[in-house]
Amino acid sequence: MTMVHEKTVLKNFIGGRWVDAEAAGTAPVYNPATGEVIAETPLSTAADVARAVEAAKAAYERWRKVPVIKRARLLYAYLERLRREREALARMITTEHGKSLADALAEVDRGIESVEHATAAPTLMMGDALAEVAEGLEQTTYRYPLGVVASITPFNFPAMIPLWVIPWAVVTGNALILKPSEQTPMTTLRLVELLHEVGLPDGVVNVVNGAKEAVDALLAHPDIVAVNFTGSQKTAAYVYETAARYGKRVQAFSGAKNHAVVLEDAVLAPTIDGILRAAFGNGGQRCMATSVVVAVEGIADDLVERLADGARKLKVGSGFEEGVELTPLIREEHRRRVLSYIEEGEKQARLVVDGREAMSRFPRGFYLGATVFDRVTPEMRLWQEEIFGPVLSVVRVRDLDEAIAVTNRSRYANGAILYTQSGKAARRFREEIDAGMVGINVNIPLPVAFFPFGGHKDSFYGVIGENGKDIVQFFTRKKTVSSRWF
Repeated sequence: MTMVHEKTVLKNFIGGRWVDAEAAGTAPVYNPATGEVIAETPLSTAADVARAVEAAKAAYERWRKVPVIKRARLLYAYLERLRREREALARMITTEHGKSLADALAEVDRGIESVEHATAAPTLMMGDALAEVAEGLEQTTYRYPLGVVASITPFNFPAMIPLWVIPWAVVTGNALILKPSEQTPMTTLRLVELLHEVGLPDGVVNVVNGAKEAVDALLAHPDIVAVNFTGSQKTAAYVYETAARYGKRVQAFSGAKNHAVVLEDAVLAPTIDGILRAAFGNGGQRCMATSVVVAVEGIADDLVERLADGARKLKVGSGFEEGVELTPLIREEHRRRVLSYIEEGEKQARLVVDGREAMSRFPRGFYLGATVFDRVTPEMRLWQEEIFGPVLSVVRVRDLDEAIAVTNRSRYANGAILYTQSGKAARRFREEIDAGMVGINVNIPLPVAFFPFGGHKDSFYGVIGENGKDIVQFFTRKKTVSSRWF
């Protein structure tokens, strides 16, 4: 099988076959390190979505009756195939996304971790029973698949986030329609191809490439019963509201403005290193990136000086270069958006490190160096909005009380980190901070596959999170049966 035409126009994958989209238009897929177009993504129409839904409906009727242990065995084969393809997948990620090869390998590993966990589905899908809830009356709860479900995945993790969804949708007995980001679709297409090469029945997983028209068609189609989404806050709110209006089950993972609070007793060397990695890794293009440092005044001057020194020393370059720490942004349009924040910010806060200086060294590609602002306040857009780029803001506070208050003012509540050696402060932070994922001296508090992922406030729209037991709950529905025999 091949996913690409001679003209490098990608195909959809429907009913076990690569098929041309009915779309007239395409969107370019770039190599962000060079600015070159490496493929074209078809902008599929509602007709393409309808074709995928019909294939999924037919496959679901057969797949839902396959015993869960047999579905899990297929994932074991997929797991081994992913391990063999690990480096090839990572190189594909680096090519179409731009992140470093080390980050890409870590991404593939986190996806593999999810597949490993999904092989435990026979246990995780077990229900509950009680023999005597009343005289002669027993009650039992069973889990069943939902039907045809959809997932809309983002550009920044073209392997990990699809692998957080695909194995769970499949192993719980559903049929899936996947809409990858039009900016980084190639890795996701390869993941689906590999799954079929190890024996997944045709139509159980389908891929429809595209942008807004394809998304709208997925949200409105009456035979799609649940939608999983990861992306920007504005789009997440739209997906949640629209899909819910059509009566679908929805989980929409959204934006972030993650704060890292640094107290005076923090061990600064690993703290500085951790903040720099969390702020500038992946070009700052991840929802778990540290974008705000909240520094207690007693150490703020030293902290800012050391952060600035570290930011200046970060190696900028292509993700394939050895030792590169800061890779390009995904598109020129996105770089211009990030630049607009820097231009506005330098009029309001103290610009300590100007990442625009790196652009002159890279005439090709979408590069931007690490940027650090000091004396940022919550009244500034720098603090208020998700920038999704290599821009770090420092806010100064008097103490932990003010640090918690400032952090909790954010409309976002995805992740929050505290650097301290005080167990008392850590306990208080854990209890009072409003964030779905909390780190104590942990730079990126991303849960492993068997713990749930998800934020609060405008960082998440829905009730049930992703990964862990939550994802089983999202992709199944329960029936409780009451039985009495005369």
